[in-house]
Amino acid sequence: MIQSQTHLNVADNSRARELMCILIIGVSNHRYAHIGDVIVVVIKGAVPNMPLEISEVVRAVVVHTCKEHILDNGMIIRYDDNAAVVIDHEGNPKGT
Repeated sequence: MIQSQTHLNVADNSRARELMCILIIGVSNHRYAHIGDVIVVVIKGAVPNMPLEISEVVRAVVVHTCKEHILDNGMIIRYDDNAAVVIDHEGNPKGT
């Protein structure tokens, strides 16, 4: 479960290294984001001299969470870290 002020790793090659969640997009009373949810993040760490700068506010999709996700068939998915993929306003990934 991802909530405000949670630090996340980046799971793509958009040259950002660390993100921090500041808002969960969707219903106003959502406290946590789960796998597949769109969140607003601020970049806390990035590779120098690249298009993404530190302290830039962007959108991201959550792809990994430490909290387990139970599928309809009973399978449990759990990851070692929290991670997200940086996207633009149309929903396309910024990395390749």
